[in-house]
Amino acid sequence: MDIKVALVGNPNTGKSTLFNRLTGLNQKIGNFPGITVDKKTGFSRLDSHKEAEIIDLPGTYSLYPKSKDESIVFQVLADKKNSSHPDVIVLVTDSSNLKRNMLLYSQVADLGIPMVLALNMVDVAAKQGIEVNVDRLAEKLGIQVVSISARNNIGIDQLKQAIANTNKIATQNLEVDVNFLAPAAINAIKRHINADNDYYALQVLHQHEHLTFFSDQQQEEIEEIEQSHGFESAKVQAAETIARYKHLSTILSDVVVDKGTAKKFSFSDKLDGILTHKIWGFAIFLLILFIIFNAIFAWSSYPMDLIESTFGWLTALGHEHLPAGMLTDLLLDGVIAGLGGIFVFIPQIAILFAFISILEDTGYMARVTFMMDKIMSKVGLNGKSVVPMIGGLACAVPSIMAARNIENWKDRMITIMVTPLISCSARLPVYILIISLIVPQETVFGIFSKQGLALMIMYLVGVVAAVAVAWVMKVIIKTKERSYFIMELPIYRMPRWKNVLFTMYEKSKTFVFEAGKVIIAISIILWVMASFGPGNRFEKIDQKYATALADTTQNTTHIETLVATEKLENSYVGILGHFIEPAIRPLGYDWKIGIGLITSFAAREAFVGTMATIYSVDGGDEDSATIRERMAASVNNKTGLPVYTFATGISLMLFYAFAMQCMSTVAIVYRETKGWKWPVIQLVYMTAMAYVAALVAYQLLR
Repeated sequence: MDIKVALVGNPNTGKSTLFNRLTGLNQKIGNFPGITVDKKTGFSRLDSHKEAEIIDLPGTYSLYPKSKDESIVFQVLADKKNSSHPDVIVLVTDSSNLKRNMLLYSQVADLGIPMVLALNMVDVAAKQGIEVNVDRLAEKLGIQVVSISARNNIGIDQLKQAIANTNKIATQNLEVDVNFLAPAAINAIKRHINADNDYYALQVLHQHEHLTFFSDQQQEEIEEIEQSHGFESAKVQAAETIARYKHLSTILSDVVVDKGTAKKFSFSDKLDGILTHKIWGFAIFLLILFIIFNAIFAWSSYPMDLIESTFGWLTALGHEHLPAGMLTDLLLDGVIAGLGGIFVFIPQIAILFAFISILEDTGYMARVTFMMDKIMSKVGLNGKSVVPMIGGLACAVPSIMAARNIENWKDRMITIMVTPLISCSARLPVYILIISLIVPQETVFGIFSKQGLALMIMYLVGVVAAVAVAWVMKVIIKTKERSYFIMELPIYRMPRWKNVLFTMYEKSKTFVFEAGKVIIAISIILWVMASFGPGNRFEKIDQKYATALADTTQNTTHIETLVATEKLENSYVGILGHFIEPAIRPLGYDWKIGIGLITSFAAREAFVGTMATIYSVDGGDEDSATIRERMAASVNNKTGLPVYTFATGISLMLFYAFAMQCMSTVAIVYRETKGWKWPVIQLVYMTAMAYVAALVAYQLLR
């Protein structure tokens, strides 16, 4: 790349929207080197001659970090050896709240890295009666200033041109002379680390404990300088902030004209009075949830049926035209069956994330966080815990990582421990499969789907369980730290439909390729284990039914099904299933479900692929029958009753609602807590909850 550009800005300034606008689909997500914090990078063509690598740094209100994510910003900007250190910074601001945003600008400007100032949301500012004299502001700051609206694609080409034309030598005017704040300490640090920038030296004094590019010896030497000069970080930071706001007042006094202060937030305030009401707010939230889960069933039924019938047709076509043999069976009953178990749930995944994207885009999700703070504080959490818990609807792994933003150790640990109880997208295929077997396709009052209502209840069960466990842990875990919750509510906006479609595409792709790899691998292993058995068991079964199969007067299809079933029970997977069956029989499960529980520890959604493979190998009257049809028709050989009764279905869904069946989640909890103590506790308590809940449900309902 010709140039490396970092996007820096406060939360809710549209930085991520600008990142998507600049990079399109040409982006990737990884981790910053040595740190488990998301690093979003992408590539953008600035003009016909120059390309740029764009890095989206975590949002922060200042260079003084309050979380691990925020500490990344200064580390990247301060360390020239960091792979993400930029040639140019684009400081993204909210034009409707410029003074607050400019505090971060003034800090970053003093680091001496070339900058471009992007005044985002100019359309919002105009509606609120705010006018910014861009030329006057550029003249005062000594840099290029560009008015943009990332949502509406306004000014993006001008911003690209400004980035391309930026001199690699910093031109901005220094904002505040910070040397007066602690001259002796700053000068000592400058000499010690061979730096010539006063503000860089001051930040080293403030943040050296978080700066990984200093060795242990350097850390000790900096600490000695700090103590020997009586450096008081909190007092110096407060004095600096006051000085910067005074300076910004003089800069913005004749640059920003606010003609609409009185009515600026009138619409948002009126809407918030309803949507965050202590009673109606929660009622509206529950209604929205019900609409979402109802839509997941109602809107996805046709594409699901189409996908299922397509894979059934492919399997039947393969058995009809491909030569009989092991490779054909592996392809059709292993790979194709596993793929069918993945693709059939893409419609629901896409619909769920479309709604989540809309709620986030409109600003409503921030209101949910605000509403939940009062409840969370009573059970040992705070409003910031809602962000990871809502994120848990997608996946617990990034949600647990997001708990780093919670400053209080106790709140953070409780959040990490309960977030996996929130039903993630990996549980969605399991819920949908079981609900479709035990809940009829009927409506209540001719509008609401019973299946949608059942799905909503399963999600609420996870939320209630998380709150209950959090309350218990609040009593058990002791700490003297006090927690607090401060958050900015963004204004309401129309969702960006292109962004919604992009989110649907990205999440569906992630499900197919990430979960798909696990499911396909498990499907192939299961097919091998289900197609072979120890000793000569399969030969004895063939001999047992050889006469019956040779008799053309009998129904050979039925006999072939009996052969396939008996071979499956005597295969390696059948032996394993029968071994664990006594432990799960009180829950209403047979040995086939037991195999699904085992494979689910790799990934919860693997249960669906496992059932698809096992029931494909098990044989049937019709090769084209879907997995749901085969499971619905399955009968317990001992009782003669259907395997998937209402009691068994409820028991199984409760088991999946509470069980920690995800190796990735265990791994991330280990990494975040830096030890095996908490992941082991989490695995034990969640498995115990799952077993007891499933046992009680089955015994009461059977």
